[in-house]
Amino acid sequence: MCSATIYDARNNFSSLVKTAEGGEVVQLTRHDKPVAVLIGWDEYEKTRPKNDFFEWLEKFKKENADILTDDNPLNLQPKEYLDEAYEKKIAALWSDV
Repeated sequence: MCSATIYDARNNFSSLVKTAEGGEVVQLTRHDKPVAVLIGWDEYEKTRPKNDFFEWLEKFKKENADILTDDNPLNLQPKEYLDEAYEKKIAALWSDV
């Protein structure tokens, strides 16, 4: 890990960014106390939260495009679809509870 003061960072920002791009973490200090960290984009991508459901969904769709279709998204065979008799049987079971 590389360390630099805020003053040094102001004067040598380009070289510190190149260091971070190279994969090394740059610690910025003020009065010998750490106050910030400069990291490269690749490292940031590894550590940032991936909570966006829609990003995940788009990635999932792209990765599984060969098995997903608009008319049958799970690629189920017709015999696997639930029929009306099955639904009535389940409804009767639940009505007894």
